[in-house]
Amino acid sequence: MLKNYLKTAWRNLIKNKVYSMINILGLAIGMTVATLIALWIWDELTFNDYHGNHKELAQVMTTFYGDHNEMETGPAVSMPLGEELKTKYGSNFKNVSMASWNFGHVLKVGETKITARGMWVESDFPSMFSFRMKEGNINALNDPSSILINASIAKALFGKEDPLDKTVRLDNKGDYKVAGVFEDFPHNTTLNDAKIFLPWKKYITTEKWLKESATQWNNHSWQAFVELNKNGDMEKISEKIKLVSMAHKNAATEGKEELVLQPMDKWRLYSEFKNGKAIAGRIQFVWLFAIIGVFVLLLACINFMNLSTARSEKRAREVGVRKALGSARTQLIGQFLSEAILVAFLSLILSIILAELLMPIFNRLADKDIGLPWGNPIFWSLILVFTFITGLVAGSYPAFYLSQFQPIKVLKGTFRVGRFASLPRKVLVIVQFTFSIALVIGTIIVFKQIQFAKNRPVNYKSEGLITINMSTPDLFGHYDAIRSDLLATGVVDDMAESSSPTTGIWSNQIGFSWQGKDPNTLPSFGTIGVTTDFGKTIGWKIKEGRDFSKDFSTDSLSMILNESAVKQIGMKQDIVGQIIQFNDKKFTVIGVIKDMIMESPYSPVTPTVFLNDPNWANVITVSIKPGVPTMDALNRIGSVFKKYNPSAPFDYTFNDEDYAKKFSAEQRIGNLASFFTVLAIFISCLGLFGLASFVAEQRKKEIGIRKVLGASVYNLWKMLSIEFALLVTISFIISIPLAWYYLHHWVQQYEYRTVISWWVFLVSGIGALLITLITVSFQAIKAAVANPVNSLRTE
Repeated sequence: MLKNYLKTAWRNLIKNKVYSMINILGLAIGMTVATLIALWIWDELTFNDYHGNHKELAQVMTTFYGDHNEMETGPAVSMPLGEELKTKYGSNFKNVSMASWNFGHVLKVGETKITARGMWVESDFPSMFSFRMKEGNINALNDPSSILINASIAKALFGKEDPLDKTVRLDNKGDYKVAGVFEDFPHNTTLNDAKIFLPWKKYITTEKWLKESATQWNNHSWQAFVELNKNGDMEKISEKIKLVSMAHKNAATEGKEELVLQPMDKWRLYSEFKNGKAIAGRIQFVWLFAIIGVFVLLLACINFMNLSTARSEKRAREVGVRKALGSARTQLIGQFLSEAILVAFLSLILSIILAELLMPIFNRLADKDIGLPWGNPIFWSLILVFTFITGLVAGSYPAFYLSQFQPIKVLKGTFRVGRFASLPRKVLVIVQFTFSIALVIGTIIVFKQIQFAKNRPVNYKSEGLITINMSTPDLFGHYDAIRSDLLATGVVDDMAESSSPTTGIWSNQIGFSWQGKDPNTLPSFGTIGVTTDFGKTIGWKIKEGRDFSKDFSTDSLSMILNESAVKQIGMKQDIVGQIIQFNDKKFTVIGVIKDMIMESPYSPVTPTVFLNDPNWANVITVSIKPGVPTMDALNRIGSVFKKYNPSAPFDYTFNDEDYAKKFSAEQRIGNLASFFTVLAIFISCLGLFGLASFVAEQRKKEIGIRKVLGASVYNLWKMLSIEFALLVTISFIISIPLAWYYLHHWVQQYEYRTVISWWVFLVSGIGALLITLITVSFQAIKAAVANPVNSLRTE
């Protein structure tokens, strides 16, 4: 019986090639989208599963209480926290490890020099994070002279040589012995760009201030990771350690803070905190794309349903004959479902080919490194089940609809589908285009939000700035000489040093006081040390007062505030000339600059203080003269840095490119939404094309008679097109409140957000209508210009 079903299904597919191709192509595209989205979602849900202990691992987060009990949660902790957790709460943890941030370092072996990002960690860190050692000892960081490197770095430094026990010079400060090589972390791990790991024992002895930090609870400049014992209760342990820091701090003078454990399984998807709890993050995009995947596949299933039921009169005689010969309704349902399942499996073959072809494009858009898991039997089993279910969903309505026909009416020739038979098809077309139009509106709003943020004035030079990290000691103490040589190249406008680049604020401090300050508040300020030429180099905009100058010897005890800092201080009188105390020193405010966008362009500007203190320097900013060819400028600038920093490669970043990265998350979501929107519209139009073709064929005799009676091509085109245009118009009306509701909630997450303008809806509606008319017009005009003699003679 099954063989007969499949043979009949195949004959029907061959007999109706156009409709079969539309169904197969539509379902294939829908299944391709569903497959790509499923792989993307799986990659997100299994982020960090590479680490065998991921369910027991957590990061210690600090929730800081600001004025009016505002709460801000982040990963920065104080250095003594690690030892405190080990000694007083050790029974709750299998391992505890302090760690530095993931910074860039210069590695040198012989004449080979490369840069790589890495962290200083305690010796238990590699085993906590399940490093997969290719050679060497996973516990090697017990030795303060050791270093662990990944396989890529080992190859870059040593080629085919065995790297074990070889010496690597780090940042031109010290030599370390390669004690182990570990497997590169995959793309879907938090540590994927960490290439080297260094001993914490050595780190805390390298600088005087680091030794002093071992007992300082106010300096939050590190990270802490914990591994719970098996079956440990994350929430209960988090509650236990909540006030560990406050046992060593005075809340009135040093501020209040609480600790909370963030499980590794939530690092990726729940990175946004509110009131000290992880509530949101990329999980919203997981749900969004899951909904898109389901609906796009549903659009393809709707095409199958519509075309199958639209051709019901063509299949009615077949049903009548089969019933007259004794076929039960269940057998007919089985026949029609087998056709749908056959189409689904043919679509599967095409969708696999499409997915493989589109994967590189998809990975670029999504910033992923995923592929079809050819060797995973579970995946292919799920794909087969998914295809079978897709066939059942697509074929269910046509199967039950067609199998209900009465054989007597059909065989007597009195069967007609009825005036309301097309109503379900119209409803399904409305559903298709409602979703497609809502997707278009959403995509436009995403890009409108990105553009809105991009249009915020950054209030410093947007082009021609490069940043060089001062990663080796060779660059320190030569400021005037380096600046003089750079200016002598003829390609540099100016140069300055600072403790943060223009695209970030690396230090936030409390402890500022001024006349009239509320003693019950402990406001935090971004704090950046700069050299005198910083403002001139980056082109910041002075609103009041003056810039730092070498003409004033007192500027070493001066500060410049941004507008947000002035607002936070809240002085009624002119701020310029006022005294602000910080770290037991009195600073005079000499100027106010316009707010620079140094952090998220979607958030309010951080109140920031700029101090004329070169001792804080971490980065060098160079301003290239306008009009100078970029490569020529970089070559000349690079030669100067090689002169003063011969032990390191000349590594730099363009500030405008770093700033552009702040839009990357939203840009990726917009790009993916555009990708899926185009495919959704294509599937909808494919269905419309098939329906229009069927309607034109069904009304062939009517068109011929109307043409003989004098109907123009335009009148015939309008007659065939107006019904589809009306359906799309209804879809547009329904999509407006649905799209507005979701998008209104989405933009609320941004402090600086775009307006959901009426023209977005209008453009989307008009665009959908035009696409519909273009799709339908091909078949409508083809039918309208056909010779009526042929259609009437055929009848």
